[in-house]
Amino acid sequence: MKNEQRAEVGVFGGSGFYSLLGGNVEEIKVETPYGPPSDVVALGEIGGRKVAFLPRHGKSHSIPPHRINYRANVWALHSLGVGAILGPNATGSLQAHYRPGDFAICDQFVDRTWGRPDTFYDGPVVTHVSAAEPYCPVLRAHLVQVCQSAGVTVHNGGTMVVVNGPRFSTKAESRWFTSQGWEIIGMTGYPECWLARELQIPYANISVVTDYDAGLVGEAGESVSNDAVREQFARSLTALKKIVETAVTTLPDLSMSPARTALEGSRFV
Repeated sequence: MKNEQRAEVGVFGGSGFYSLLGGNVEEIKVETPYGPPSDVVALGEIGGRKVAFLPRHGKSHSIPPHRINYRANVWALHSLGVGAILGPNATGSLQAHYRPGDFAICDQFVDRTWGRPDTFYDGPVVTHVSAAEPYCPVLRAHLVQVCQSAGVTVHNGGTMVVVNGPRFSTKAESRWFTSQGWEIIGMTGYPECWLARELQIPYANISVVTDYDAGLVGEAGESVSNDAVREQFARSLTALKKIVETAVTTLPDLSMSPARTALEGSRFV
């Protein structure tokens, strides 16, 4: 890897984020031990910082959530030397006070996926990394402050339940998730966040609430639809891009992030 093909910050997201990158944007193909990532990585600048951007669904949004090669995606950014990863995504609401158009910076997740390779540590050294606090608190606090300064409604904390997709929840499933007190639901939040922690990279999500999930308003016949999700996300995209731009430009010192020492005491040797 040439020295100039390095980045300070990694961003996962959709094709709408390409416009954020300034300078001489270079697209590079990154090879990983886990197969190809979702697409080429775009290297550019935001506020003078080198940024690596990777569309998790591919440029044409052709890869469904359950087929994303999360390990390859995270490893690709890791190989470029990123010191932080931002993970914007679209989510549904499970609680009435998390309204469409709101933003959420989660502090917990519940994994309801299956069949997704979700660790870099398949042996021979057995490794158990604590998941008690899966998101970087330093990066989270920074994103909350940026959202507040931007004037958007942001929820500081919350649990994201991650389902496998591509189908949405049944009403019964949604009611169950709501009854557990979990706040939002998505399809791409795991294992992306967890794989970053296994590589000791500070990670935080920026979730845009696009709809109420099936069970919350299902009795009124307003179950979630793909069109509704896309329309709300499009309405929030300008604010989301500004938040990402500001967050990268004003990124704080992350040397004391707990993610930096996530592997300490985790291995049987």
